[in-house]
Amino acid sequence: MASIRKRNGKNGTSFRVDVRLKGFPPQRATFKRLTDARKWAQHTESAIREGRYFKTAEARKHTLADLIDRYTADVLPTKSKNISQAHQFRWWVDEIGDFTLADVTPSMISECRDRLLKITTRRGSKMAPATVARYMAALSHAFSTAVNEWGWLEDSPMRKVSKPSLPRGRVRFLDDEERGRLLKSCRESDNEILYTVVVLALSTGMRKSEIMGLSWKDVDLKEKRITLLETKNGEIRVLPITGHALELLKKQIRRIDTELLFPSKINSAKPIDLRTPWETALRNAEIEDFRFHDLRHSAASYLAMNGASLAEIAEVLGHKTLQMVRRYAHLSEAHTTNVVASMNKKIFGVENGT
Repeated sequence: MASIRKRNGKNGTSFRVDVRLKGFPPQRATFKRLTDARKWAQHTESAIREGRYFKTAEARKHTLADLIDRYTADVLPTKSKNISQAHQFRWWVDEIGDFTLADVTPSMISECRDRLLKITTRRGSKMAPATVARYMAALSHAFSTAVNEWGWLEDSPMRKVSKPSLPRGRVRFLDDEERGRLLKSCRESDNEILYTVVVLALSTGMRKSEIMGLSWKDVDLKEKRITLLETKNGEIRVLPITGHALELLKKQIRRIDTELLFPSKINSAKPIDLRTPWETALRNAEIEDFRFHDLRHSAASYLAMNGASLAEIAEVLGHKTLQMVRRYAHLSEAHTTNVVASMNKKIFGVENGT
């Protein structure tokens, strides 16, 4: 509640306002006129309750567009993947960029989230919840930077806004028969690179962008490893290459006009475009509902079915947490059963159920 006290001093009469609400730090201001004191008290109380009051005056000086402009200029260039975020930030500026930071409320951001979910994409479908979550994550990091590094805000309004519920991660992987058909189709493709790329994806779990961006300096055939310097999570990842994948890389022709492992015939500075050969191979192999990224799911699934732990799968795929690889947990049930049985035998000297 707000309390106003009249004070008589050397410089005349003034009115000191104290606003105290449970769960928030007290706010205080002094005014010459009682009407101004009452207005400030009313405005401050409502602003605190609505989650749009920030103690620092900087929140009144800067708009959301100012925040995004500074973040785009100073922070975004330091991030490895910034093209999509630049597009996301433009959307936020168009929607609520004119509001001061003090007036950007959780409810305002929630309304923006709901509008994003209703946007129709170029493919005619609604924007996926995962895409909306990325829009929100980009803005959230910008707010966090403004709070922690610039002192423009005391707290981020994003903390009170929930992200859209995400569907369970897709797990589409090739069974043994499908894998055989696809590899045969890729081997018979007119494109001599497709087969090597697909084998590499299946044997390492690398993303398509990681494979197509490989340079010869990233590949150490002697030590049998690939070092990925630019990854989605920004961390260096080292992957072993063995067996058939290693044999294929040793046979890969190295062009003198480029460092790329899989360069385009037209422009050696860019990787080859495998979209058409890939789609043709899928049709010839009669495989449906399968994307190139599902080769990564296939690699993870094969690891799980061959006894790899979730931590080991996460390390191979380059995930910082186990959350993303829990979708493969059910595939390693047999391995888990063996581990539990082994533990019980050591403790009790008998197998489970005997």
